[in-house]
Amino acid sequence: MNATIVATGSYLPEIEVTNDVLRARFKDVAPEFVDKMQASSGILTRWYAPEDWATSDLAVRAANLALQRAGKTPADVDLILVGTDSPDFITPATSVIVQAKLGAARAGTFDVGCACASFPTAYTAAAGMMATNANLKTVLVIGVYLMHKLSAPDDPMVFFYGDGAGAAVLERSEDGGFVSSAFRADGSYAKRWAIFAGGTVEPTTEESLRQGRARVKMYDRYPPEINNDGWPAVVRDVAKNGGFDVQDIDFLIFTQVRKPTIELVMNELGLPMSKTHTVMEKWGYTGSACIPMALDDALREKKIKAGDLVVMIGSGVGYNQAGAAFRVPDDERLFG
Repeated sequence: MNATIVATGSYLPEIEVTNDVLRARFKDVAPEFVDKMQASSGILTRWYAPEDWATSDLAVRAANLALQRAGKTPADVDLILVGTDSPDFITPATSVIVQAKLGAARAGTFDVGCACASFPTAYTAAAGMMATNANLKTVLVIGVYLMHKLSAPDDPMVFFYGDGAGAAVLERSEDGGFVSSAFRADGSYAKRWAIFAGGTVEPTTEESLRQGRARVKMYDRYPPEINNDGWPAVVRDVAKNGGFDVQDIDFLIFTQVRKPTIELVMNELGLPMSKTHTVMEKWGYTGSACIPMALDDALREKKIKAGDLVVMIGSGVGYNQAGAAFRVPDDERLFG
């Protein structure tokens, strides 16, 4: 028996913030920033949740849609994994809040916190647990992002942050399912992009609030090669670990931060752009949510079919990288 994705769902909030809105906001402090970032990322707009919403509110909406498509109710869920680096609280875990809001009274929960590598990491963890625990029959894996609320309004880097959530329902099945995974990390980059105040190293104080250290901030740029070289390496690791060739891959989903990077990596791998999908143009960078949202969107657009070998590659601040491969089942719930 294998952990198989049988349904997906995503949620995009309703408040659109276009690049023109940001051009007007930053015209005096960073007049060329939006144009430069648009050219280098491909991002044209992004969407915000209402200011009184929390990350869990987005997660619940994506989860409910995925469960509906799977023909299940929250009462059927045995385990909930939530991947995010914009949690409701430092503690308790956001997954506990999601469980309560869903009404999934039987489900256990835990959070996965490796930024934008969280979804393939959480999927791999769920697959491993399902393989060794026969009692786990239905598992819900969610990626969710509400980083704009943790950014400073006057920081131009808010250009990247779009809100959203994506979810997948996993079942035990002999059709399709998890194939392999791979992980890499480099903690020497940890201080380049972070929220420093609020943890045990630097508890939040009035001074840290004044300095903006309780907000997400980029302190030093990541070198382009970190993904340009890193993503192909993780793809090849996933292929090696799964006993297949890179050319056997039918579809790839990458972290949706820069479209030119995806184009470069696909060329490096010798794969056509028709074997991938991008959503940053219309949704912005939805961080921990972008892989499941892009997967759901590709399924809705019929770009993925039963039997396909799909690889998900995520990377995020830290620096974390994760990849996971799965075979798409012949299950109408996934394509409806």
